[in-house]
Amino acid sequence: MLLAAAGVFAIVRSYGEKLTAPPPIPYGAGAGAASAQPDALLHLLLALAAVLVTGRLLGKVLGALRQPPVIGEVLAGILLGPSLLGRIAPELASVILPTSVAPLLGVVAQLSVILYMFLVGLDLNVDLLRGRARGVIVTSHTSIVVPFVLGVVLALYLYPRVSASDVSFTSFALFMGVAMSITAFPVLARIVTDRGLNNTPLGTVALACAAADDVSAWCLLAFVVGVAQGSMGSALMVVIFTLLFIGVMVGAVRPLAARLVARTGSKAPSPDVIAIALGGLLFSALAAQRIGTHAIFGAFLFGAILPRETTLARALREKLHDLVTILLLPAFFAFTGMRTEIGLVAGVNEWLICGLIILVATVGKFGGTLAGARLTGADWRTAASLGVLMNTRGLMELIVLNVGRDLNVISPTLFTMMVLMALVTTVATTPILDSLAAGIVGYNRRTRQALNAGR
Repeated sequence: MLLAAAGVFAIVRSYGEKLTAPPPIPYGAGAGAASAQPDALLHLLLALAAVLVTGRLLGKVLGALRQPPVIGEVLAGILLGPSLLGRIAPELASVILPTSVAPLLGVVAQLSVILYMFLVGLDLNVDLLRGRARGVIVTSHTSIVVPFVLGVVLALYLYPRVSASDVSFTSFALFMGVAMSITAFPVLARIVTDRGLNNTPLGTVALACAAADDVSAWCLLAFVVGVAQGSMGSALMVVIFTLLFIGVMVGAVRPLAARLVARTGSKAPSPDVIAIALGGLLFSALAAQRIGTHAIFGAFLFGAILPRETTLARALREKLHDLVTILLLPAFFAFTGMRTEIGLVAGVNEWLICGLIILVATVGKFGGTLAGARLTGADWRTAASLGVLMNTRGLMELIVLNVGRDLNVISPTLFTMMVLMALVTTVATTPILDSLAAGIVGYNRRTRQALNAGR
């Protein structure tokens, strides 16, 4: 049979060699992209594998130091980028993270963030707001308003130093305000759960405030994106269409999703139901992108309107969580690492500006939360602990910073400074919170001893 096939091929070849084919297609009409694709795919897979392995190893090391694993993943992207590997071994860096792979890596990074924000919205527990509405509303809004105002004021100092003339001051100032206002809800939830605070008043209020912060911050970001992409008039149109979009999603899509879930009942959702949910996610992200906000806002909103405690929600979490957080998000960390070049923060002045950004971000978030908690009756230690938790920024801050970088609102130097701010504020959360907890335990112990001595 093999000999017969070889004989047929020989006969066909003898006739085929005498044929004449049409002239070749000019370069650029698809042939070049096709020939470059395997090499780009090779680098993409290598970059994902390198960031995944390095991030997991660093996450284990930092986990022993009671730090959230996301810090290790962020550091992995930075270490493999131009900040470290690009300096000490540029040849190896050009193999793992070459600049040619940036567009493809950026697309995978955007997809991973869209799916991740869907999961964040799916985990958003609006029930946390019930029974604590006054304290949560006041605290969450002061924790946004105070850092937002400080960020806008800081823009007066930063704009002539780290911005560019093609960026309007309005866009720059608004973006700085939003970037200072971010709280990383997923990282905060992980810290609260790891320390057993999720069923305590402190943990519940922190989660509720962070949830409210998320919604407010993404609405603010939608407005800023509209301003950055056009005039104030077009920005107002973006806000109007965004409000209409939210109204349609809550008023029309949410009941439809509830009916879909009700039909499923307690049974495991079928592949068709999963496909409908994922299709809704993609169309929601597409609508938000078309309106002029960002696809991640649409993904977050669609996740938030789906009923939480249902078989469909649980199935979506089980199917997507590990795939997104373990496999796809490394693309986002690698992409962020390629954009972060710590060497841009070289002189004393640059490091002083970076320190000022960290100081303003911490004072704004911590001080705003502390003031709001005190106004609603919390004691000083609880209010301080809440302020420390709300100062956690983590991955959410990186997502916002990448949006600003894509819009060219912030320069590469400022992007690096803001990434460092996100890392410092997130790393500082756990040790400061543990110190406050130790102080509370010591205070309670001394109080009990004093009471026992007085008996």
